[in-house]
Amino acid sequence: MPPTKHRLSDAEVAQYHEDGYVVPDFRLPDGTLDAIRADHDRLIIQHPEYVDYCPALLAYDLSFLNYARTPVILDMVEQLIGPDIALWNSSFFAKPANKGRATPWHQDGEYWPIRPLATCTAWIAVDDSTPENGCLRVIKGSHKTKRLRPHDTNTDPNLTLNQELPLTTDDENSIANIVLKAGQISLHDVFLAHGSAANTSGKPRRGMTLRFMPTSSIFDRALATEQHEKIGIVDHSARTLFLMRGGDVSGQNDFQVRR
Repeated sequence: MPPTKHRLSDAEVAQYHEDGYVVPDFRLPDGTLDAIRADHDRLIIQHPEYVDYCPALLAYDLSFLNYARTPVILDMVEQLIGPDIALWNSSFFAKPANKGRATPWHQDGEYWPIRPLATCTAWIAVDDSTPENGCLRVIKGSHKTKRLRPHDTNTDPNLTLNQELPLTTDDENSIANIVLKAGQISLHDVFLAHGSAANTSGKPRRGMTLRFMPTSSIFDRALATEQHEKIGIVDHSARTLFLMRGGDVSGQNDFQVRR
């Protein structure tokens, strides 16, 4: 398919499948960024406990659902996971200036009650995201085995998540920084190993994630409760699913139809 202004090119789709991620040739308008920042400021005033990391934006403010409905983002996600798409979560990794917590190396699938595991995350840079302020870092190609590697539990309060993936020498040699200007996005696979360093710089590094799954997969609420009880991760059992495009291929998901 020939590339258009608002679609992934063939080369970008190929990079996603080869490396596990891609940074599309696309940038959100300044007005949209200003709106996200205002919504986030309001969230923090109401819930100061989430100044660094909010694992479930939509549980507190449905305004963030507007950004998941961005047609350009949905068009690109559709190219990667198909036309039947549900949004099951959105989170905010804020990393305030000088004191933003690190996110340990991990695979998203270690935390998520989706079977079979198949998702695409859209990561939106709300500020410029650089190595100095803790940009997203990935292990290129680590998604190819399509399996979850063993994670260790790490309860260090200076980390945003508690499941940590030990890295091999091969992993260390395949690390790539995802450097983004405010408004750019990256898209990554559920099996891609990634993380980010603490932000000790004087500049904030806010990033918002949109978690999309193909509706051929099932959001398993019983598994979510089990994961929470066994390894102490955030309990996802009460998440609302929103059907963004297409229909429920599995016939077993309970979601809200996009209006």
